[in-house]
Amino acid sequence: MRILVTGGAGFIGSAFVRNVIADAYPGLEGAEVVVLDKLTYAGNLANLESVADSDRYSFEQGDICDPELTAKLVGNADAVVHFAAESHVDRSILGGADFVMTNVLGTQTLLQAALNTKLQKFVHVSTDEVYGSIDEGSWDEQQPLQPNSPYSASKAGSDLIALAYARTHGLPVSITRCSNNYGPYQFPEKVIPLFVTNLIDGRSVPLYGEGANVRDWLHVEDHCRGIALVLGGGRPGEVYNIGGGTELTNAELTYRLIEATGRDESSIERIPDPRGGGHDKRYSVDISKIHDELGYSPQVPFEQGLTDTIAWYVDHRDWWEPLKARSVIDR
Repeated sequence: MRILVTGGAGFIGSAFVRNVIADAYPGLEGAEVVVLDKLTYAGNLANLESVADSDRYSFEQGDICDPELTAKLVGNADAVVHFAAESHVDRSILGGADFVMTNVLGTQTLLQAALNTKLQKFVHVSTDEVYGSIDEGSWDEQQPLQPNSPYSASKAGSDLIALAYARTHGLPVSITRCSNNYGPYQFPEKVIPLFVTNLIDGRSVPLYGEGANVRDWLHVEDHCRGIALVLGGGRPGEVYNIGGGTELTNAELTYRLIEATGRDESSIERIPDPRGGGHDKRYSVDISKIHDELGYSPQVPFEQGLTDTIAWYVDHRDWWEPLKARSVIDR
C-alpha cells in the first residue's frame, strides 16, 4: 500500500508517518509513505529525520491547493491521510484568510483529485472544535456543528465538503475528530510546549482569565493509532471521535506543569482572554463509536504521557529553540 500523508512534517502527521514506517499499525505493515507538506512555519523536516533514509518514505514539498500536484500524488496513492491544515485559533483570529484557503479549498482540491483515481480510502483528520462548546456531557458524532472561531469554522467547512464528496460521489472518505493533542515535536505555540519551554527557561506562562476552560487531553500516539484504525476499517461517509479521556481546566493543567518543572505560582501571568467568543468553555467527545466499531481506547496514561513529554522538551532544546525564536505568538 502507498499512503499519501498531507501535512506529514507537522506534529501529528509526522508521528503517524514515523509509526507507519516502524510497522506499528496492524494491517499497514510494509506500507510506503509519501509526505506532501508546504513546510510553513509548523512544518519541520527535522520531525522526519528518523525515517528519512527509509526506502519506504519520500517527501514532496508543495501546496494542497495545487490541483496539478495533488492530481499527480493522489493518482499514485492507494490511500490519503489528510492532516494538512492551519490549526491555531489565535492565528485565525489575527487573520482568517489562510485558514479558509488551506483548510477548505485545500481539502476540496484533494477530494477532487481523489475522484479521478481508484483510491481505496481517504481519511480526513479534523477536530472536536467544530462542535463548538458543551457545558456538560459529551458530543457524539451526530452533534450539529457550531464552530466559534475562524479556525474551527474552516475545519467544519472542510468536514462538510468531505462528507458531500462521500455522499454525492461515493468517495471512500472517513472523518476523525480529535480532542487536544500533546506529545513530542509539537510546535511551541501550543499550550503545553509553550508553557513547558517557558517554565524550564525561568519565564512566566500566560493563563487566560481564571483558566476555567476545560479540554480533553489526547496523547499524539493514541490519536495516530485511532487514525490508523479508521484507515483500516472505518466506514465511508462516517465520522469518528477520538478522545483521550482526561479533562482538565487550563488552570489545573498549568499547575501540573508548574509542579513538574519545579516552579511555583509566581510563574503564572494572568491575562485577559484575547479570543472573546472564540475561546470555547469546554470540549468533550464521546468515543463510543470508534471503541465499539474499531476497538479504540486511549492507551497512554495522562500522567505518564505528560511526564515523558516534559522530559522530551528538556532533552531537545536544539529542536524547539529555533522554532520558538521565530514564532509570532510567543510570550
